[in-house]
Amino acid sequence: MKKIEAIIRPFKLDEVKEALLEEGVRGMTISEVRGYGRQKGHKETYRGSEYQIEFVPKIKIEIVVNDDIVEKVIDAILKHAKTGQVGDGKIFIYNIEDIIRIRTDESGLEAL
Repeated sequence: MKKIEAIIRPFKLDEVKEALLEEGVRGMTISEVRGYGRQKGHKETYRGSEYQIEFVPKIKIEIVVNDDIVEKVIDAILKHAKTGQVGDGKIFIYNIEDIIRIRTDESGLEAL
């Protein structure tokens, strides 16, 4: 099993979520996060004053999937989150040793 974390632009969330559901993802956790990468934020002007926005709002999607659909899930995120501009985000993939559903004590794939 793999845990996939994707940091994406907020306006891409619905499009990515629908694509993940089509690929068989049954659950996900979504967090509103703020951060910056290579772009180091951006500048905005408000009432004639320019100021630096260091931490840009993003969405973090966390999902755990069986190994057999990892590539499909990654491809879906890449296809639907990409704008081609700096700041599109990142995808992180982790190995998952085990999962336990608290309510039923199920573990492994049954807990997904």
